[in-house]
Amino acid sequence: MADWLTHEFERNRGHLRGVAYRMLGSLDDAEDAVQEAWLRLSRQESGGIENLGSWLTTVVARICVDMLRSRRSKREESLGHIPDFIVDRQDSPEDEVLMADSVGLALLVVLDSLTPSERLAFVLHDMFSMPFEEIAAMLGRSAVAVRQLASRARRRVQGAAPPTGTFAQRRAVVDAFVQASRNGDFEGLVAVLDPDVVMRADREPAIQGVRGARAVASQAVAFRNVDLKIEPVIVNGSPGIVSWLPNGQPLSVMGFVVTDHRISEIYVISRPDRLRQILGL
Repeated sequence: MADWLTHEFERNRGHLRGVAYRMLGSLDDAEDAVQEAWLRLSRQESGGIENLGSWLTTVVARICVDMLRSRRSKREESLGHIPDFIVDRQDSPEDEVLMADSVGLALLVVLDSLTPSERLAFVLHDMFSMPFEEIAAMLGRSAVAVRQLASRARRRVQGAAPPTGTFAQRRAVVDAFVQASRNGDFEGLVAVLDPDVVMRADREPAIQGVRGARAVASQAVAFRNVDLKIEPVIVNGSPGIVSWLPNGQPLSVMGFVVTDHRISEIYVISRPDRLRQILGL
């Protein structure tokens, strides 16, 4: 029986991690939630579980809601919070499966602004097609109330800027940004940035966000004399870059949202602990 449970849990692990990542926006926290679900399963009489996949999804979802509520009570959230990236270092525009399954950075940031209950309702129903009745049982609310939660969340999520154009077109815009930055071409940077572009980072000076093409260009042009190796990558299904120092250490990972052939949002992770985690170093 133990071997069967282990096999079935591993078969569901990818799905559970996907739910937890969308709920928490943190790879470490998602792994913790999945591991806690395994511990609870190992203590459970499996004979009483009719649908193991559904049971595990419910357990992970409840763990995630508790973690989100704990974050709020400890006031750990801030305007500068950037969700962890999913980085694929094989920069392949043909990988349509990867991009179709990705969670856009702009969407993750908006999800962070939802209440735990709104986030659960939206993630499980809109992303994983779970019936409202099942979600209602998790939250101890009626199906009608959960439908309203999902509707409120959906209205908020619709404000997230979706990427437009093909992957190759978006990559070309990001490449132009990188080239202008390395050349110290201020006007070239402004030309590829949306006038209302927002750059957010997990460290100063952009932890609270920098808005406007000229303000963001001023930040980017400051790196013109820094000796960096730029590696094109895919960040949450969209073009991104990793900047490497001459000693082989990563300086930052940047993810971009390209809308109407201009960069509308930039997300930067540069804290060493997070870089090691998302790059698998």
